[in-house]
Amino acid sequence: MKVSIEINGRTVTGEVEDRTLLVHFVRERAGLTATNVGCDTTSCGACTVLLDGESVKSCTVLAAQADGHAVTTLEGLRGEDGGLHPLQRAFREEHGLQCGFCTPGMIMAAVSLLEHNPKPTRHEVRDGLEGNLCRCTGYHNIVNAVMNASGQEVQR
Repeated sequence: MKVSIEINGRTVTGEVEDRTLLVHFVRERAGLTATNVGCDTTSCGACTVLLDGESVKSCTVLAAQADGHAVTTLEGLRGEDGGLHPLQRAFREEHGLQCGFCTPGMIMAAVSLLEHNPKPTRHEVRDGLEGNLCRCTGYHNIVNAVMNASGQEVQR
């Protein structure tokens, strides 16, 4: 079947099998590899992207389901100045990553979280990111990064 998906503002069209997952379409057809394949079972969140502005785990969405829709990946985020998005900058400033494998999914989930709740509490950040796993950091610096990006005080 033929699908056409707007990815980061660019239309990507291709033939896919009915069972092709969005994560594979993004990585293989669009060549955008920040979206990671972690578990293929929706457990880790490494594949999180925005689908029409809402965070989704792209290993649970078929490419056919995204046909005609807009997808944003980490590569599509930009700050107002064209540089790093505020969440990307905050993750760097707060050391919200170690190995970096979960970082794209964490940032995309946090973008959606802050879109719905621009001034979350630390507890709301933890709840909002609970579907995204990090095996390295212990989450403290990730939460600080989201708080920083929302213009709130971080805990040292």
